[in-house]
Order: sequence, then structure tokens, then C-alpha cells
Amino acid sequence: MFLSPDQLSELDAPKRRIVSVVPSQTELLYDLGLDEEVVGITKFCIHPKHWFNTKTRIGGTKKLNMERIHALQPDLIIANKEENTQAEIEELARHFPVYMSDIFTLDDAFAMMETIGKLTGKSNEAAALIETTRTRFAELVPDTIPRRVLYLIWRGPYMAAGTNTFINSMLQQCGWINVLDTKILGKDLSRYPELSTDELSVLEPEVILLSSEPYPFKQQHIEELQALHPKAQILLVDGELFSWYGSRLTFSVHHFRAVLERLRYFHHV
Repeated sequence: MFLSPDQLSELDAPKRRIVSVVPSQTELLYDLGLDEEVVGITKFCIHPKHWFNTKTRIGGTKKLNMERIHALQPDLIIANKEENTQAEIEELARHFPVYMSDIFTLDDAFAMMETIGKLTGKSNEAAALIETTRTRFAELVPDTIPRRVLYLIWRGPYMAAGTNTFINSMLQQCGWINVLDTKILGKDLSRYPELSTDELSVLEPEVILLSSEPYPFKQQHIEELQALHPKAQILLVDGELFSWYGSRLTFSVHHFRAVLERLRYFHHV
């Protein structure tokens, strides 16, 4: 069955055999103080490293090893609407309790943390984490220039983070305008659209951010894109700190400040 926050009171908590199929939420479980309770994670759950090396791996986020999950007999599966495959999660929900998050904003992330805290008996720890993260974001000074930013997540073909994404909300926290907030291309740009080099030229971004994940953009890709967009400022950024909506958010503001400072430097050079 799928769990909503309203159903929490109907369940015996805390849960003691947890499978997480979302990397950022796996890390959250660790930072809430859980350990033995987490019995299964995906091959992409790389934080913390010792969990990656010791916990049972149950496939990838979009191709789960259903047999291995059934063998673990979890009393809670933690999933995400964007990260996981609908058919697989619906099948698992026929056999096990599933909490499915659906996150677009910072407030959504806080609500998820609170819910997982309740499910795992770690409400106090979740509340402290939320307060720390909320305070740090409140202290973030956004860019004074409303720059038009393109955030690329993939190459071959190029794919970007559209407006209806958590990454977009992080761009807004920094005071930027997502360049995909436009109708100019006559296509749906709300999620993660593929973009040709011609379409990138039409968008005319002032800033291009190249994410470290899921595609590992490197220095040579800056040079490649600079040839297409000679006027754009192009930076490599930490994709986890823009897209992971768990406890890693506590480190995001520091990274955002560094990116903002680099853009201000470029602007004055």
C-alpha cells in the first residue's frame, strides 16, 4: 500500500526493515541516525560510503531487483515519483508499505523529511535537520542580477532541467530565471527536455551550469559549449547539491554562494 502523511497514525512505527530506492533519501536515513534498520539500498546510493559497501543492493532506481526486495521482507519502502518506475513501485505496493515522495520545492523536501522522521521514529532528529536547513537557506543572499540560466544534466543529446523540477526551485533560491521558462521553442520544457544545439542557440542563456551528475560534465564540455555560446558564462556545479532533496541540502547553500561569487567575479572582469 502507498502511505500518505495522514496514514501514519494507522501504522506501527518505527519501521525496522527499510528499503530505500532513492539515493538522497538513503543518505537522509543515515543522517537521522538509522543503521541496522536499513536493509536494502540501490547501486546509486553512494552516500554514506560504508553503507554502499555493506548494505544489500537491490538494483538501480529505475530497474529494481524485485526478487531481492521480496527476500528482504521490508516493512517500509521509501521511493520517489520521479526517481523510480511507476510499474515497479505499484507492484511493490501490493506487498509492502511504500512511502512515495514527490518533491518540487524546498517546502516539499521539508515535508518529506518530517514524514520519514515519523515513519522511522526519528521525528526529533528530522525536526533539527529541517531547522538547520531552513536557517541556512534563509541566510542565502540571492543574485542581484536576474540571470537567465540553463542547467544541463545530460549530453548526447543535451538535456536540461525544466521549470517543473526541484532543480528549478534551487535556481530560484539563487535568484535566477530558468531559461526554459519560455514558449519560444514551441515544446514542453517543464521537466527534462532534450535540446538540439540550434534550440540552445535560440534560448540564448546568459549562464550555463553543467551538472556533475547524472552526466559527468568536465572541463572539455565547457570548451565545447563555449564555442556554441561565446557570450555565456559556463560553470561546472555539484549536481548532488542542486538536486538531492535530503540531508545533503544542509551543504547546498555553501556551494550556491561559491557559484554566485564566481558569477559576480565574471561580471566585473
